[in-house]
Amino acid sequence: MTQSKDSLKSNHTNEMKESLINRLNRIEGQIRGVKGLIEKDVYCDDVLNQIASIQAALNGVGKLLIENHMKTCVTRRIQQGDLEVIPELVKTVSKLMK
Repeated sequence: MTQSKDSLKSNHTNEMKESLINRLNRIEGQIRGVKGLIEKDVYCDDVLNQIASIQAALNGVGKLLIENHMKTCVTRRIQQGDLEVIPELVKTVSKLMK
């Protein structure tokens, strides 16, 4: 019972959406900050440390999303007999781990 990805929707609670959006807004601000550092010719090591911080923050968003995805979307699809979700999840996790 494979579903088209176009017909799938997430089940984020309003609290989860708010948390994700707040995290992404902070990351967006950090990226603007790095742009400003580059424009001001700040020492490369300082810029690279800020980039590492941004990457860690993005990884945090990814971890939160994957956890919620497994608890809701993946579980629901498996319960509905849609086992195609398993290779899809493996592929997604592989991409996140690069």
